Amino acid sequence: MVVGIIAILFNIMMYASPLSVMKLVISTKSVEYMPFFLSLASFANGVAWTTYAFLPFDPFIAVPNGLGTLFSLAQLLLYATYYESTKRIIAARKETKMEVNLSEVVVNGNHVPKKTTRAT
Repeated sequence: MVVGIIAILFNIMMYASPLSVMKLVISTKSVEYMPFFLSLASFANGVAWTTYAFLPFDPFIAVPNGLGTLFSLAQLLLYATYYESTKRIIAARKETKMEVNLSEVVVNGNHVPKKTTRAT
């Protein structure tokens, strides 16, 4: 009984750990820091173990994995909600990114011409 309760607690902590990333996704409206395939694999794992737990009903497997399935489903819904805005945010960031052309380097107010080297 004690080992089962400890296993439940650790399993729930494993599934709940991405909740902090979900908070970041909601605040930034970007899924840039939440990997899709990890969320999908977590959902598939939760569904598989929850299904297995209901064959011969085992609450030590059903409870944490059922909660994990719900947490993972929430992640996937969040991903679907903010996926388009993430693409727009990344595109806007690329447009405003200042790129330095290294052939136009200025040192102490003097223009340093680009040196070309030829392979022989």
